[in-house]
Amino acid sequence: MPLYEYKAISHTGESIDGRYNAKDRSEIIQMLRSRSYHPIMVREVAEGKDLNIGLFGKVKTKDIAVFARQFYAMLHAGVTIIQCLDILRQQTEKPRFKAVIDKVFESVQKGSTLSEAMKEHRDVFPELFINMVEAGETSGNLDSIMDRMAVHYEKETKIQNKIRSAMTYPIILAVVSVTVVIFMLVAILPTFLSMFEGSGVPLPGPTRFLLGLSNGIRQYWYIILLAIIILAYGIHRYINTDAGRKSFDQLKLKIPVIKNTVVKVSTSRFTRTLSTLLASGIPLLPAMDIVAKIVGNRIISDGILSVKEELRKGYDLAGPIRRLGLFPPMVDSMIRIGEESGALDDVLNKTADFYDEEVDVAIQKMTSMLEPLMLIVMAVVIGFLVVAMYLPMIDMMQTIQ
Repeated sequence: MPLYEYKAISHTGESIDGRYNAKDRSEIIQMLRSRSYHPIMVREVAEGKDLNIGLFGKVKTKDIAVFARQFYAMLHAGVTIIQCLDILRQQTEKPRFKAVIDKVFESVQKGSTLSEAMKEHRDVFPELFINMVEAGETSGNLDSIMDRMAVHYEKETKIQNKIRSAMTYPIILAVVSVTVVIFMLVAILPTFLSMFEGSGVPLPGPTRFLLGLSNGIRQYWYIILLAIIILAYGIHRYINTDAGRKSFDQLKLKIPVIKNTVVKVSTSRFTRTLSTLLASGIPLLPAMDIVAKIVGNRIISDGILSVKEELRKGYDLAGPIRRLGLFPPMVDSMIRIGEESGALDDVLNKTADFYDEEVDVAIQKMTSMLEPLMLIVMAVVIGFLVVAMYLPMIDMMQTIQ
């Protein structure tokens, strides 16, 4: 169906504008009048004028957090859902997200619920968010659900930012190290080549190795670059497969320093998300399905699904979580306390707050161990290069003497 732009005004003087897919102009006019608006302008959008939402930046967790926070503020102030969407689509700056909110706005205008409209854009709205909105619509407390989602995604954004910040320095250090080594091999080492070859002194093994490596990089750099690109692409493709993702996530759980951080991040996500779902009235079994998709590790995700199967058989939650052996011992103990007291959602929320702080400590510890390790590796590599270049000089001096 063609896309139309419209402007209209209500009997109180309130003006609105937007876009709407319809068969013809009369359908737009009828829709506006049914909502007590008087149409001022209705025109078809020229083909190609609409945004291609696939070409613009990815919608991040931070964008979802801001969306939920603003939606809550407006709902709490008594603004209708349609008016909320209308305001949000006008003030959202990210083109892709704006285009998606436009389409959600149109769907809700046509009679869809907010959750039904969001389900058409699962690549933008997380499944957790959609399920929570659906629960809020059913229970009639959508505003409080939006508040919980805002808090949830604000904390998730905070964790992501901490991980990103922690990895920035090691990545920069690695790039600098590789750049320095390549520069020394390609630009500095060849200047010594003629002096070494004309000396008549047999070159030491390390020097011969570096000269061969230098010549190889200078003569076949394009082949090496192509091989690196193909290797990186192959690894990326493999990691995006089920088997590759499981292997990669299993590896992260075997490296001691990284394992501690991964487990605590997954624990924080598990407890916080499950707490939010249970507090919103979503039953435990469907909640486990949702939680399994957001913990960020396939091995832990599969473990949560196995716990769900034990719950189907009548077990409590604490026992299967303890037998799973992937979460810290405190988690199953807190879950048992929550089940016995009948306040599982509240206990899980407190546990999530604790592990949010633990994530900070784990990330700082991982960073403090990675940085000196990378410095040592860099020092060893550059030291080897320097020694390999000076060994022939020492031999030449001994020969002259």
